[in-house]
Amino acid sequence: MVASAFLLLAGSFLVGDLYPSMVQQFIVEPNELSKETPYIINNITATLQAYGLDKVEERTFELRPELSYAQLQEEKAVIDNIRLWDYRPLLSTYGQLQEMRLYYDFLGVDIDRYQIDGRMRQVAIAVREMNNANLSTQAQTWVNQHLKYTHGYGVLVSPVNEVSEEGLPNFWVKNIPPESLVPELTIQQPAIYYGETTDEYVVVNTLTGEFDYPLGDQNAYTNYQGVGGVQLSNPVIKAAFAFRFNTLKFLLSQDISSESRILFYRNIQERVHRIAPFLKYDRDPYIVISEGRLFWIQDAYVTSSFYPYSQPFSEWGNYARNSVKVIIDAYNGTVDFYISDPNEPLTKVYSKVFPTLFKSIDQMPDGIKAHLRYPQDFFELQSRVLSQYHMTDPTVFYNKEDLWSIPTEIYGDKEVVMEPYYLVTGLEDERDEDFILILPFTPARKNNMIAWLAAKSDFNEDYGKLILYKFPKQALTFGPMQVEARIDQDSEISRQLTLWNQRGSSVIRGNLIVIPIKGTLLYIEPLYLRSEQSELPELKRVIVAYGNRIVMDTTLDEALRLVTGAQEDVPLPPAAEAEKPVPELLLPADWQSRVEDVVHLFNQAQDYLAQGDWEAYGQTMSRLQQVINELDNQSK
Repeated sequence: MVASAFLLLAGSFLVGDLYPSMVQQFIVEPNELSKETPYIINNITATLQAYGLDKVEERTFELRPELSYAQLQEEKAVIDNIRLWDYRPLLSTYGQLQEMRLYYDFLGVDIDRYQIDGRMRQVAIAVREMNNANLSTQAQTWVNQHLKYTHGYGVLVSPVNEVSEEGLPNFWVKNIPPESLVPELTIQQPAIYYGETTDEYVVVNTLTGEFDYPLGDQNAYTNYQGVGGVQLSNPVIKAAFAFRFNTLKFLLSQDISSESRILFYRNIQERVHRIAPFLKYDRDPYIVISEGRLFWIQDAYVTSSFYPYSQPFSEWGNYARNSVKVIIDAYNGTVDFYISDPNEPLTKVYSKVFPTLFKSIDQMPDGIKAHLRYPQDFFELQSRVLSQYHMTDPTVFYNKEDLWSIPTEIYGDKEVVMEPYYLVTGLEDERDEDFILILPFTPARKNNMIAWLAAKSDFNEDYGKLILYKFPKQALTFGPMQVEARIDQDSEISRQLTLWNQRGSSVIRGNLIVIPIKGTLLYIEPLYLRSEQSELPELKRVIVAYGNRIVMDTTLDEALRLVTGAQEDVPLPPAAEAEKPVPELLLPADWQSRVEDVVHLFNQAQDYLAQGDWEAYGQTMSRLQQVINELDNQSK
């Protein structure tokens, strides 16, 4: 018995450890590439298939040498949708301007597009959700938290490219009740009972009445008219929920009637996960306006860890597809699962196992379907995969000769990894504008741009089409960090940034967006100014880089004029006028002190401008103009 156990242990060691080690050392390592080539090929092929990258269309992006302002004017649809508002400072601006009360919160800002006056316009949209944890301590009673403050109210919408004179966003939807300045964004039912922060249950249709929205010094109240939740129609149901939520108030409260309803699992991500826990869900659901109502769109993925030869990636397994779109009614809480890729094998299996759960994408209302988009989480995963697996030659892959990286950029004053971003643009010779998701690549450990990946997001026959644009390797194409470095090295821009940061305010450098247009690249970075006494960032400048030129101006249009060398036509004087002698300039006796006054007033105005003190700036400029006029009159 002991001998058998010893032989078994020895055999296990020889077969499990010693033999593989000897094969690796004496057979594989001396001929590693030739031995592993068939497996490398299988790994590359399987990995590209597993993440939907086997049909990526590759194109060469040939950079054109010149771009004129007139050519840019031909791409008005693209220029009018360039995102000047970074979602991070915009969230602070939204909160300062439109939260209205302490119990309202804007959790995030999403990017979408709407047809406005027959044109596609890219917009930022944010949801005003209820956060009754922000109620004052004495107001955090069970009645207030579960019966009275039950829902959020309305959304904010602003075009991504428009800026007011004060450096603030121009709202298309704002205020409470929501005011829609464009008819396409009219909201008839703004109440939000199901959202991203609605983690607590609420009881609606009670005798106490639900807070709807603030109305001057008073409040407006409402009763829930939806179909969500469970009706507390008899004492048995009340007792069941009293046990479920560990409180006798369901039985003791005189405000709860047989017509009351309890709404729970109102957090939309928890809600969809409880319905279909076998799916993986995107981190960022987004809200849409359709037919006067509000709906959440939640992207869902089928994943697996059992795809043969495919490379696994953290939190995803080694197979992933975005084949399901989930729609949640923000008022009723109804959830619909739509199959967006009917040919995906795992989705086919799930739809047979749960035949009543999934619907065909053809059944989705057109108003919602128009807002489907390619999800950022999945695109980021595909970009990570492609940064390695674009190398389809096994020798190049083995040696990691052409490894790519996701570039970094400067946000605020820190270096951060660049995020994918949405653009409205036409790709190369395509005439129609598409809503696309884009991300550049740089070579590993280098900062020049080597390629960029685009995913079409409009839900039509081209939805999800991936196009990889590669730049010629014999020419330098600036990468995001190289452009950021050039911004820092520009003496005028650097001086202005330093001045602002020293005058009681801070500069926020927004997202650097690389825009392919007319066969060339524009780099656009917005600058926001935030006072130390306020959390209200204001958009004050736009930096544009093109080729070897880099400029900064107050508006995108002026910056584009400067960077393309556009000059307004200035009529030349007639020949006879040009031949007249220049009159002698007669200066006043105290001209030197008056010039010093001009210099002093100008410097003082610049200081007020840096501080954001517009009233003092205007008064100083008026005084400066007065001194200049006096000098002009005395010299005549």
